[in-house]
Amino acid sequence: MPEPEHSASTASLPPVRPLRIGVIAHIQFPIRQPFAGGLEAFTHDIVLGLRARGHDVTLFARDGSAEVLNVVPIIEYQCKPISLSEGYMAEHHAYLGLMQRIDAMGFDVIFNNALHYVPATMTSLLRTPMLTVLHTPPFFELINAYGNGRAAGHFCTVSAANARSWRHLLPDCAVIPNGIDLDGWAPSTEPTGDHALWFGRLVPEKGAHLAIEAARLAGMEIHLAGNMADDEYFRSHIEPLLGPQVHHLGHLSRDKLAKALAHAKVALVTPCWDEPFGLVVAEALACGTPVAAFDRGAIADLVTEDTGVVVPANDTAALAKAMMSAASKSRQACREQAERNWGYGLMLSRYEQLLTKVAASHG
Repeated sequence: MPEPEHSASTASLPPVRPLRIGVIAHIQFPIRQPFAGGLEAFTHDIVLGLRARGHDVTLFARDGSAEVLNVVPIIEYQCKPISLSEGYMAEHHAYLGLMQRIDAMGFDVIFNNALHYVPATMTSLLRTPMLTVLHTPPFFELINAYGNGRAAGHFCTVSAANARSWRHLLPDCAVIPNGIDLDGWAPSTEPTGDHALWFGRLVPEKGAHLAIEAARLAGMEIHLAGNMADDEYFRSHIEPLLGPQVHHLGHLSRDKLAKALAHAKVALVTPCWDEPFGLVVAEALACGTPVAAFDRGAIADLVTEDTGVVVPANDTAALAKAMMSAASKSRQACREQAERNWGYGLMLSRYEQLLTKVAASHG
């Protein structure tokens, strides 16, 4: 990714010295296009962005990640399925081995983006300061890792809503909203279609089946873009509904997804869990596409009256009405909101500042 844009908001931030940064990734999937999800896309972009600004960045991730990232693999990519217990133990030992040797690597700061309990529980044993980004709401393993005063290190998260969900465990959690490449996610000069678009991982918690139901109620064609991360869910809830009005575009690369998104009349966002940020909203609005969405997690903080409509969670009838209303919103207003709030350069500068502060905390 090229050096991102610098908005006026970044100009006032003080310069930072180059850092040696060790980035710990989520290792369930390789970091490569087409991305398995938003966390993989975030990791890809933040690593390349920090390197472009002169930092020495080492990424610890799954083998099979994009060559441009120069990954230090800590777990092998398995082409064939393995059992749940085998996968659990493989991830445990991969992170354990890394954490046992990471202090000896001479990093100024560790940038932890894993969703795993091992880095969390071993933070207090490290000499190297660590910043952990909380990319999800609290869940069982991390609640155990950080509960009862065991939390160690420094923390930030991607939205005020997600910070509130962690407050009982981590009251001092910084907030850095996600940013996107506004050159890559951009409006199209081609005419807009008459269909809705839903995009993301095809898993139950993302609710694509509810988007299909809302589109049916609205009488609007819908296109789905995403990877079949849950075969059983796809076969039982999505595949039977495919037809003339419901099309699965497949798992698209970022540039193809951006084009499809910019061509849609409205984007549907249907989380069945508390979205910690809602990157799909930012990407849709950057493409000038208004949003109709369920009110879960941080979604309502991203969608304004000028850029979309938010309805109660799981209410497909309300979502169907919202689709029609949202489709009439100004596409220019959608783009302008994305430019004000989610520029990649601003996010990168904020992480630079926080990583510098964390590195200095053990100086």
